[in-house]
Amino acid sequence: MLLNPNDLSELDSVEVTEPQGNQTYHKCNKSSDHVSCTQNGSNVMTFLKRNAFVVLTMVSVAIGIGLGFALRPINMSTRDIKYLTFPGELLMRILQMLVLPLLISSLITGMSSVDRKAYGKLGLRALSFYMVTTIIAAFTGIALAILIQPGKSSRTASVSSSGEAEAVQTVDSFLDLIRNMIPSNLIEACFRKVRFGYGYDLVIYSYRHCFILNNKYHSLIIFIQVPVPGTSDGINILGVLVFSVAFGLTLGSMGTEGKPLRDFFDCLNKAMMRLVSIVIWYSPVGTLFLLAGQVVKMADPGEIGREVAMYALTVIIGLIIHSFFTLPLIYFMVTRKNPFRFIGGLLQPLTTAFGTSSSSATLPVTLHCMEENDNMDTQVARFMLPIGATMNMDGAALYEAVAALFIAQVNNMEFNLGQIIILSLIVTAASTGAAGIPQAGMVSMVIVLASVGLPTEDISLLLIFDWILDRLRTTTNVLGDCIGVGVVQHLSRHELQMLQICTHGQCKYITVLYGTALYES
Repeated sequence: MLLNPNDLSELDSVEVTEPQGNQTYHKCNKSSDHVSCTQNGSNVMTFLKRNAFVVLTMVSVAIGIGLGFALRPINMSTRDIKYLTFPGELLMRILQMLVLPLLISSLITGMSSVDRKAYGKLGLRALSFYMVTTIIAAFTGIALAILIQPGKSSRTASVSSSGEAEAVQTVDSFLDLIRNMIPSNLIEACFRKVRFGYGYDLVIYSYRHCFILNNKYHSLIIFIQVPVPGTSDGINILGVLVFSVAFGLTLGSMGTEGKPLRDFFDCLNKAMMRLVSIVIWYSPVGTLFLLAGQVVKMADPGEIGREVAMYALTVIIGLIIHSFFTLPLIYFMVTRKNPFRFIGGLLQPLTTAFGTSSSSATLPVTLHCMEENDNMDTQVARFMLPIGATMNMDGAALYEAVAALFIAQVNNMEFNLGQIIILSLIVTAASTGAAGIPQAGMVSMVIVLASVGLPTEDISLLLIFDWILDRLRTTTNVLGDCIGVGVVQHLSRHELQMLQICTHGQCKYITVLYGTALYES
């Protein structure tokens, strides 16, 4: 059968279109695979960029421990170990350099801004809640560290002094605490603190001894122990804290007259935060060499490893107690409502806090969930949560208290009652002024260690598990902020009702009662 040219053209067209369709189909498969591979690669890169610091810290910890064990058979001298830990020494010097300006700027900025907003009952209740929960968290950490004693393990505890000497030391510690809170020279307080010691005063008693006809004079020499005023090197943190808080409150009460100086300290605080966020990227390098030096110097690495694990377990137990017992109990006692139903609406911000390790970065998610899930008042949430993200650091206070006592126990140092009270005050103040950015707690940890006379280089032991503890304590911080909003809103419910029913012209009374920032927002 013969085909005409028209039929041939139709066949040609059919034959051409069919393979073209197949080619197009195969190309679509290849392009879709390429897109999926590209998306997977971009997701991996996004994860690495978002968690780069955590990954670098974990890698540096692993390399540092491995390097330390590799160098142990060499039997390095003290000088060689000093050379090995030199990059870590630079890290400690950088952190100590940032302590003073960061502490002063953050406290003055926080106190001056809070003072403008906190004339009303809402601000007073918020500040009271933050202070009470932070102190409770600090004492929870201290109690657990004393009870569990993670830094002593199987080592024999040092012999404590007699009761009478301990009592005298406690009284002197309290007196030193008050002296350091009121420094006579503010410039000197930046590098020196008051610390009374003991000296011996020579007393000579003369008496006459008469025996029949022999008259003789005898002398009795007695050494009396007396307190002697003295100083020790290091920043007087308490004196700087007291001055900064008083200065910030005074500056906030000056209104428009103090605005230029408030703006200066606010700009200084932001600059220090940015500097900390830049400098902190050097910490994996310093951590690597600090850990290597610590492993080389260890007499029994296995025992130190068990102690560090017990330290991490102690912190985790403390955070669990504070998060699931203390804070819910406070919420229930005030509101008479189920705290765990309230916490159930906060799963998203709590997981975000765990993932980002930053209470400031979690703030938008926290605001949304508090208003949508738990039906919190918008004005209360937006007033309290930004302040809480920078001031309410329950997890950090608990962590720093346990860490300080752990390092003291590792170095076989005993703390008496006065020193423990000083530690709780310093931990509360240092955690309150801590920055709401990842790993900024290392700076406040340096403050705490230097204030109680503990070696700052031992901070490398804390960094082994800090990548997970930092996330857990940030989650506790965010939970404390949210519980605070619920508690303060319940206590301020009458003022809120008055504020809702008042008209625009009748809100002057509410403004004075409740704070100017609330009316302006």
